[in-house]
Amino acid sequence: MKKFFITSATLCLGWLSAGAQQMSAEQATVDCGQVIFAHPVTVEYKLRNDATKPLVITKVYTSCGCATVSYPKSVIAAGDSFTLSATYDAQQMGHFEKLVGVYGTNGENPLMLTMKGVVVSEKQDFSGQYPYKIGDFLCDVADLEFDDVNVGDKPMAKIHIMNNTDETLSPTMLHIPAYLRATISPAKLAPGHAGVATITLDSRRIRDFGLTQTAIYLGSDVADKVAPEKEISVSTVLLPNFEMSQQQRLNAPQMVISASEFNLGSFGKKKKLKGVIQISNHGRSTLLVTSLQMFTSGLQVELDNRSIAPGGKANLKVTAIKEELKNVRTAPRVLMITNDPDHPKVVLKVNAK
Repeated sequence: MKKFFITSATLCLGWLSAGAQQMSAEQATVDCGQVIFAHPVTVEYKLRNDATKPLVITKVYTSCGCATVSYPKSVIAAGDSFTLSATYDAQQMGHFEKLVGVYGTNGENPLMLTMKGVVVSEKQDFSGQYPYKIGDFLCDVADLEFDDVNVGDKPMAKIHIMNNTDETLSPTMLHIPAYLRATISPAKLAPGHAGVATITLDSRRIRDFGLTQTAIYLGSDVADKVAPEKEISVSTVLLPNFEMSQQQRLNAPQMVISASEFNLGSFGKKKKLKGVIQISNHGRSTLLVTSLQMFTSGLQVELDNRSIAPGGKANLKVTAIKEELKNVRTAPRVLMITNDPDHPKVVLKVNAK
């Protein structure tokens, strides 16, 4: 039987209250990850009597008969902690989410607990490599890129993680901005065991078109601290929305660039390398470069004209700085967001050795 034990030492999500019910749980929702069919899984919740008087559990109910619960029948003193065990007999394939309601003498409303996961015939472990060490974990990726995102999209990305210590950990993502949501399954990872972090982007919460970058951090529990060695960079490119009639499209700007990437050659003893790409407007209206950004440090860019009239030209200059490029993890690139409906986003790779 697979068992998950939730303790205050490993998961400190704060005491989650249940309205008038004066009981609380260190963690009210537990993700069991993959559960083998016909192999019951047990979750142990650490609860506490928050009232100023003794408590007796009067009733416990579950959302289905496939889940059973064990709890103390004796009086629980004010302020004392106790354990409730819930077991799900996995007799149906697919995702599950089971609820447990706990009633006590100190309140009218139940404390609600949740156990969830997915029932499988056999575990599907990640067969790839874990080349990156991030905090206490090994990961298959260290940088996430949400590319070509349109307003309203909610793309997802997955990071496969493995516990690289000799202790059971409760992986969590720290420093999550409002436009990202992170979930990790399972909730606990034994030494050498693997899990998956799913990062979901809500594009409606991003205000500016172009490149938005942030850093999130993979911690061993929610009480962990942010540190550079735990960082995962997240880049998002939000595209402008062009809804044009056929006539408007005929009168739109048309961008033509002299090269698709900067080939700067080798640094050798040089500290900097420079290159130029020419941008022309072959359309019938003014070409606007509304955003000019870099995906990494180590680059300096300059565009001598962001408003290019029909038939006009502009020079995009880039400078690569050797010392700074040593420390970047992703390919150095330049991003342009324009009002050309056929080229709303242009990414130019910078090649410098």
